[in-house]
Parts: sequence; C-alpha cells; structure tokens
Amino acid sequence: MKEWTLGIILLGVVGVAVWVVLPKKEHVPLQFQGRSMQKSMQEIKVTSSAFQHNWMIPEKFTCDGDNVSPPIEIGRVPEGAKFLALIMHDPDAPRAGGWTHWVKFNMKMNNELGIMNIEEGKEPEGVSGKGTGGNATYQGPCPPSGMHRYFFNVYALNTELALKEGATKAELESAMEGHILAKGELVGLYSRKK
Repeated sequence: MKEWTLGIILLGVVGVAVWVVLPKKEHVPLQFQGRSMQKSMQEIKVTSSAFQHNWMIPEKFTCDGDNVSPPIEIGRVPEGAKFLALIMHDPDAPRAGGWTHWVKFNMKMNNELGIMNIEEGKEPEGVSGKGTGGNATYQGPCPPSGMHRYFFNVYALNTELALKEGATKAELESAMEGHILAKGELVGLYSRKK
C-alpha cells in the first residue's frame, strides 16, 4: 500500500514538473481565434452620423425605405495612402459567401488631412464594382429573415488598382493584396419588420 501511495505522489510531482517546464500556449482573445495572424495593420476610424457601430441601420437606408446609402465618415488614413476601397457585405445572408451590397475602389485621396466623407445618398468618386445582385451602386439591407450584420469595410491603399468597372468583391480583395496600408470597419444591424 505504501509503494502504491508513493507511486501516485511521484507521478503527481513529475506531472507538475512537466507542466512547469513545458512552454505555455499564448492566450489568444476570442475575437482573434481562427484568424491568421498578420503583421499589425493601422486602423482607420469609420463612422456614420446615421447609426453607431453595432447599432440598427435606419430604415431609410434599406429596401424598406428609400434604399439610399448612409453617410460614411472615414477618419485619418496613414501617410502614403493614395486610394480607398469600400466593401459593404452581409456575412449572414443565406448563401455561401454571404451577400455583397456595395463595392467601390480607386477612390482618390484628395485632401491633405487624409480624411473622406461620403455623403448620404451619393456615390463616392471612384470605380464601381459589382455586388452579388449585379448592382453597380449601393444596395441597402434587405434580409429575408432575422437580424443581419452589415460590414462597411474601408481600405487605404498605396496604389491605384488595375481593375475594371464591375469587379467583384473577390476580385477586389485579390487585387488589394500587398497594397493595404490600413483598414477600418463599421458594422450596422438590420431586421425587416413583418
């Protein structure tokens, strides 16, 4: 019995020693789990006077209202940024890959402050891509059911992209690789009234 008890104690001591000596796995916050770790990228502040981040998008900007684009304010971008790109995407749409509502790129940075405001209901200057529904301009939220999230992603680029009008989200993302200096995100929510 003594040998058996001594064996268990010895096994416990060895287990603790191994736990202390082995390198620990770094804790990764939940919001970053599953994402590939990239070198740090500067962040652009993206806001709207129509709704706050992670709040409801007013009906006016949806298929249930006037279906006009909301005002978007893009904060200071890093030095060296020459063009901006914008993608509005609904990852919760019931189709593989979600639903892209708005694609704009080669929006020229034309002020020394490095900021840009997109006016309500106006298409920003630049090249129009193509959304999932074939739209070349803004297409407001119109979820078939439930609450959906709408990501307004803005990218500051160091060059003009060699893409033609009508480029898709995937084509734009591919063309931006290696040219993104900073990224910003605004998320709005919408659920249709029944």
